[in-house]
Amino acid sequence: MSEAQTIQWFPGHMTRTKRQIEKSLKLVDAVAEIVDARIPVSSRNPDLNKLIQNKPRVILLNKSDMADPVQTARWIDYYKQNNIRAIAIDCRSGKGINGFIPLVKDVLRDRIAAWEAKGMVGRQIRVMVVGIPNVGKSSLINRLSKNSKANVEDRPGVTRANQWFSIAKGFDLLDTPGVLWPKFDDKTVGEHLAFTGAVKDEVVDTEYLAGRLLEVLRDSYPNDVKRRYKLGEIDISGQKGYELLELIGKKRGMLISGGEVDTERASIMILDEFRSAKLGRISLEQVGK
Repeated sequence: MSEAQTIQWFPGHMTRTKRQIEKSLKLVDAVAEIVDARIPVSSRNPDLNKLIQNKPRVILLNKSDMADPVQTARWIDYYKQNNIRAIAIDCRSGKGINGFIPLVKDVLRDRIAAWEAKGMVGRQIRVMVVGIPNVGKSSLINRLSKNSKANVEDRPGVTRANQWFSIAKGFDLLDTPGVLWPKFDDKTVGEHLAFTGAVKDEVVDTEYLAGRLLEVLRDSYPNDVKRRYKLGEIDISGQKGYELLELIGKKRGMLISGGEVDTERASIMILDEFRSAKLGRISLEQVGK
């Protein structure tokens, strides 16, 4: 558990995705970038900035129902200060989705006025949706188009080709496959992506990952950990990840022959409960930290 693990995942189709995004940019008027509200920094692909360049952009903080609402509000204010419009949404419940089209139209208001001045009243607005795998692109489109034509699965790397969808009169979306980047320069970025399920569990050590998550939560949301796993007055501040993993596994009765803790089973449970927000509304990244 003490050995640092470097998390990398860059399937071959993601190189093709980058090429598709570059070629398709000239077809759209704006870009909607979806990020995970729990990890707004780690879930933004740095390569997209180079690809998108000066194209008008909005940011959608998805899974906001799982994130700390105070931190999400701070992120929206941070983007505003950097001249980027952002809103919090939840594709599963539909919360905040209705604000998407008005937001895009507001960002494009000068261009829309220019089109109308040229007689192009009601010109089709085309927006490309981009984001890392499993961040909610297809779920967003299904919500907006009120159908299930976009592929949706709770695992990364499902959408494999560009797809167009009409979501309202005069408004089209271009769905693109999720794209990560070849190397995570910051180990924390790789861990945050793995914690939230953006990186396939098959390529990481589950017990290491759960232990690292517990160490992060020990420092940032200790009361949520203690509440969820009924740790009472136990001081967890100085405990290592593997110690917390064994403590929680024992509390949940996850024992094998000889009375040892089934740490693999406990690890799967902890990751599942974090990803489903059973641990609470948690943001792993905060503005300025």
